[in-house]
Amino acid sequence: MIGTGDTWLIYNGASGSHDEARLEALVEGLAAAGRPPARVIDCKDDTPDATAANAAGLSLIVIHGGDGTLSRTIGKLEGFGGAVLPLPGGTFNLLAREIFGERDPLEIVDLLGSGGLTTRRRTCIRGEGVLALSELLAGPGAKWADVREEMREANLTEVIAKGWDAAATSTVGPMVALAEPPSGREDGYAGLRLCPTAQGIEIEGYAAEGLGDYLQQGIAILKRDFREGPHDALGLAPRVSCRSLDGAPVPLMVDGERSEGGSQLIFSLDTLDCDLLGPADER
Repeated sequence: MIGTGDTWLIYNGASGSHDEARLEALVEGLAAAGRPPARVIDCKDDTPDATAANAAGLSLIVIHGGDGTLSRTIGKLEGFGGAVLPLPGGTFNLLAREIFGERDPLEIVDLLGSGGLTTRRRTCIRGEGVLALSELLAGPGAKWADVREEMREANLTEVIAKGWDAAATSTVGPMVALAEPPSGREDGYAGLRLCPTAQGIEIEGYAAEGLGDYLQQGIAILKRDFREGPHDALGLAPRVSCRSLDGAPVPLMVDGERSEGGSQLIFSLDTLDCDLLGPADER
């Protein structure tokens, strides 16, 4: 049940999928759905945390952006008493696709107006200074995020250059090994991909040669996704521990955004403290 307080719309003006016409259509669609935005905010101008959102008496926050925008904005809203509607507006849209399939933003807003959405609590992955809503990639293959950034900026020269750099780094290491649960290759992986599910953290290992070969395709990275490549399915676990085989800091890609962790990392499955809207008939 969504309350009767105000609605705010947050968008990412820097997203490759953003355009003003689409933003205006979203505002009009929300008004038609009975939720006219009291404020429309570009995320570059900062976004509210739970305290500010609760103080403003909001009952609904709509976020239109890619996975990084959704992750950052929703992470700040843990403890918010209202509901959050994530709309796809980026490159891969992992979270929005998981919740809504291939529906576009206006279709989702139509569902809101017809009463076809309901709130639910989702699982997430937590680590030291880390919150992942869709996926986390630990290892040198996380440099793929640098390539993605240039894709958003449409900088072809940098895409190819960083693609080669990511390929080289992914091939030579430092590799990351799965310590808990004890599984996978002793010589480690270029990327350990972790995804939160209701049953546990799903673990996949991407070997150096596979990820390196993929990234070395240069211009092909514009059209493909490393997740399509060969990998080892390493099972499900409530807690995951991994370590750099040479003791170096571990590169991370968290919901598509680059960061860096220590040489040993522990991640746990948890429940996100925020109500997200999803289709009422797809629980």
